[in-house]
Amino acid sequence: MNIGTTPILSIVTFLPLAGAVLIAFLNKEAKGNARWIALWTTILTFAASLLIWINFDKGSANFQFVEETAWLGGLKYKMGVDGISMLFVILTTFLMPLTILSAWEAVEDRVKEYMIAFLVLECLMIGVFCALDMVLFYLFFEAGLIPMFLIIGVWGGPRRVYASFKFFLYTLLGSVLMLLAMMAMWWQAGTTDIPTLLAFKFPPEMQTWMWLAFFASFAVKMPMWPVHTWLPDAHVEAPTGGSVILAAILLKMGGYGFLRFSLPMFPIASQDLAPLVFTLSVVAIIYTSLVALAQEDVKKLIAYSSVAHMGFVTMGIFTMTTQGIDGAIFQMLSHGLVSAALFLCVGVVYDRMHTRQISAYGGLVNRMPIYAFTFMVFTMANVGLPGTSGFVGEFLTLLAAFKANTWVAFFATFGVILSAGYALWLYRRMIFGELTKPALKGITDMTPREILVLGPLLVLTIFFGFYPAPLLDVTAVSVKKLVANYEASVRAEATPAILKSVAEAKRP
Repeated sequence: MNIGTTPILSIVTFLPLAGAVLIAFLNKEAKGNARWIALWTTILTFAASLLIWINFDKGSANFQFVEETAWLGGLKYKMGVDGISMLFVILTTFLMPLTILSAWEAVEDRVKEYMIAFLVLECLMIGVFCALDMVLFYLFFEAGLIPMFLIIGVWGGPRRVYASFKFFLYTLLGSVLMLLAMMAMWWQAGTTDIPTLLAFKFPPEMQTWMWLAFFASFAVKMPMWPVHTWLPDAHVEAPTGGSVILAAILLKMGGYGFLRFSLPMFPIASQDLAPLVFTLSVVAIIYTSLVALAQEDVKKLIAYSSVAHMGFVTMGIFTMTTQGIDGAIFQMLSHGLVSAALFLCVGVVYDRMHTRQISAYGGLVNRMPIYAFTFMVFTMANVGLPGTSGFVGEFLTLLAAFKANTWVAFFATFGVILSAGYALWLYRRMIFGELTKPALKGITDMTPREILVLGPLLVLTIFFGFYPAPLLDVTAVSVKKLVANYEASVRAEATPAILKSVAEAKRP
C-alpha cells in the first residue's frame, strides 16, 4: 500500500493520544469500554506503523516520511525515521496491545486513568524515535517521565511512592545536563534541526563536554552502572504493564540516544571516551549478573539482568564498527521482546499467588505445563541460546568487541556464563521439583488470554533467532552511513596532527 503524502508518522504518534482523549470522556464506571477503546487504539496504531515498514526503502540511509512544519518561536515540528529508529517505533506499537491485554483482569482500580496513562506514554515514546528536531526530541524524551511516574506511583506495590520518585529524580537530573548541552549546540550551530546537526562539525574541545552531558542522561536512562540503582526498585514496585514498557522501550531510549547524538555528533569525544564506556559496560555485565544471582525477588532478578544486557549494547555501540552497532541494535530489539515476555510471565503467576518471592514457588511444571514451556523459551533467550533472538545480538557485540579490545570481550564473556547461572537457577527453583507447597496445589495453567499475549512474543523470539535478516536488513544501510561518517570525522581530525608531526620530523 502506497501512503503517498499521508503524514503517517504523525498519525502513528498521536493516534494513542486521540484514544486517551476519548477515554477521558467516559464515565468512571465504564471500565470495560476504557479497556476496549485502549486495546483497539493500540491495535490500529500498530497496523498504521506496519505501513511505515512496508513502504520503507531499505536501500536508503536518509530520513524517510519526513514531515516538517513551522512551530512556535522559530522552532520546527519535524518528524522522520531512518533504519535505526524505524524498528523501535514498530517495537513500541507491537508491545502496547499486549501490555493492555495483560492488564485486562489484573487492574481493577482506576482502570480509565490506567489506560489513559499508557496511551499517553505510547504517544511520547513513539515521538522520541520519530523527532528530527532537538527541542521536539527533548520534549518527548522528558514528558515520558510523567505517565511512567504515575503508573508506578498509583498502581505500584507497597513502596511505589519511593520507587516512582527515585525513578523521576534520577532521570530528570541526568537530563538537565543534556538540556544545557543542547543549548550550547544551538548557540554553536544556529539550529536545532537534527539532520543539519549530524553534518555539523563541532570543535573537538567542545565535543568532550557535550558528550559527557548527553552521557549523563542516556547512561541513567539505559541504565548503566553505577547509575542503575533506580531500576530494580522501579521494576519491583511497578505493575506488570509498567515493568514491560520500562524494560522493553524506555531503557532503549538511552541506546537510541547514543546512536542518534553521541556517536555521530561528537565522534572525536566518542573515540576518546570509548575506554570509559567499555569499562562501565564490563563492570555492569559482571557486577549486576552477580547481584542477580543473590536475588530472592523474581522481578528484581530480571531487572538486574536487564542492566547486564544493556552492558552488551553500550559495548557494541562504542566499538564504532558496523558489526558492533548492528549487534547492539539487534540486542535492544531482542531484549525488548524477551524482557517484556519475562515480566509478563512473572505477572501470570503473580496474578494467581500475589507474591514475587522465588521461594514461594516450585514444581509449577506439574500444574502449569504450558507456562513451564513458555517460560523456558524466554529463559533460554535471556541466556543467549543459539536459535533464539538473544544469541544474535550478544554474538555480534562480542565479536566486534573482540576485534576492538580483546580484554573487553574476554571479561564480557563472563557475563554470558553468569547469565546462564542466574537464569537457569531461577527456572529450576520455580518450575522443577516436587509440588510440595499447599498454596500451589490449586494453581491453574495459562488462560487463552495469557497465551494470546505471550504467543506472538514466543514466535518472534524463535523466528528472529533463526532468521535475523528482516531486522538487520533494515538497519544495514543507516549503520554503514553512521560508521562511515564517524571514520571520516576521526580521519579529518587526525590528519592535521599527522602532517604537523611529519613537518616537525623533517626540520633540521
